[in-house]
Amino acid sequence: MRRHIHLRWLALAAALALAGGATAADYPTAEVNTTGLAVTDDAVTVGILHSVTGTMAISESGSVEAEKLAIKQINDMGGVLGRKIEIIQEDGASDWPTFAEKARKLLVNDKVAAVMGCWTSASRKAVLPVFEKENGMLYYPTFYEGLEQSKNVIYTGQEATQQILAGLDWVAKEKGAKTFYLIGSDYIWPRTSNKIARKHIENVLGGKVVGEEYYPLGHTNFGSLINKIKLKKPDVIYSIVVGGSNVSWYKQLKAAGITSDKWTLLTISVTEDELLGIGGENAEGFYAAMKYFQSLDNENNKKFVAAFKEMWGDDSVIGDVTQAAYLGPWLWKLAVEKAGSFDIDKIAVASNGIEFTGAPEGYVRIHDSNHHLWSKTRIGRIKKDGQFDVIYESDLVEPNPFPEGYQ
Repeated sequence: MRRHIHLRWLALAAALALAGGATAADYPTAEVNTTGLAVTDDAVTVGILHSVTGTMAISESGSVEAEKLAIKQINDMGGVLGRKIEIIQEDGASDWPTFAEKARKLLVNDKVAAVMGCWTSASRKAVLPVFEKENGMLYYPTFYEGLEQSKNVIYTGQEATQQILAGLDWVAKEKGAKTFYLIGSDYIWPRTSNKIARKHIENVLGGKVVGEEYYPLGHTNFGSLINKIKLKKPDVIYSIVVGGSNVSWYKQLKAAGITSDKWTLLTISVTEDELLGIGGENAEGFYAAMKYFQSLDNENNKKFVAAFKEMWGDDSVIGDVTQAAYLGPWLWKLAVEKAGSFDIDKIAVASNGIEFTGAPEGYVRIHDSNHHLWSKTRIGRIKKDGQFDVIYESDLVEPNPFPEGYQ
């Protein structure tokens, strides 16, 4: 009988810890921080590493805001293992070597317990050797090409099977699309994503790629490309233009008469964040394949949107990556509390299988082995006000960062 009572008390203690009811006294610093991280009896320091200047600031600023909102909410609940979270923020400045330099500073000098950061695959690839060498933990929020897995990264965005393949399947089925023009910014994510897209279009969908073009980050003159598109007349313009270039790209498309009443455009890189700069009227009726849209109608999301706007202003918007960035601090908190430790090796193991029922996108779960999230695929149609009509939603899709036949 005493054993059953003891087990019930253990269960209650665990529930209180997960609810934020734990105190630092329950978790002595010497026991929960055996590797010299920035953890004291009353605080734990994390890093935020995104571009808040340069061409990627249009996309990454929302991630910073979401991460700070999550950290504030966690602190309001009592923090993590009874410790309030403190932040050291660094600017990657849309420059990949700068990201690596700042990551090293955060891990080696500041000894942060985790980092929420990066957007582009180029920045993630630049910092990955630093995180693996220094044994840090990165929470990476962007949809990406896949073909990567690391003990030192939790990938809170979609990989290729959950976004690229699912989106192409949708447009082929719903629009009868057979010909595709692939367009991207000139770095690893668009190029690798389009390589995967081409294989799927040609080998699975039986379609044809009629053009493939890349332009530097920050590029603003798309006139010659638009002329090529008009000449080829593809069923689908498949767009992976990122950052500030999107403003010129979509405005020039509209000015050239490439609008949704005559053309189908599917993007995997434009969210509500970018549309704030583009203007919804310049992309109205085009489609995006994402896992999250601000307009999602569920209770988690309603609370999240209200809290975000309260903190950052009524004019602020929330895109897919912004929401995925919001997940990072929460998933880290859950892993720390499951492990009963801030130690990176213990968190890496504890992360497997963690469920977060409070996600604005709905229920998410970290895969049991690959550190990616089970998520849904959604298709949104751009509205004039810069929001999306969600017109398709899948079941939960298991993450598979190394899909057979696409490597």
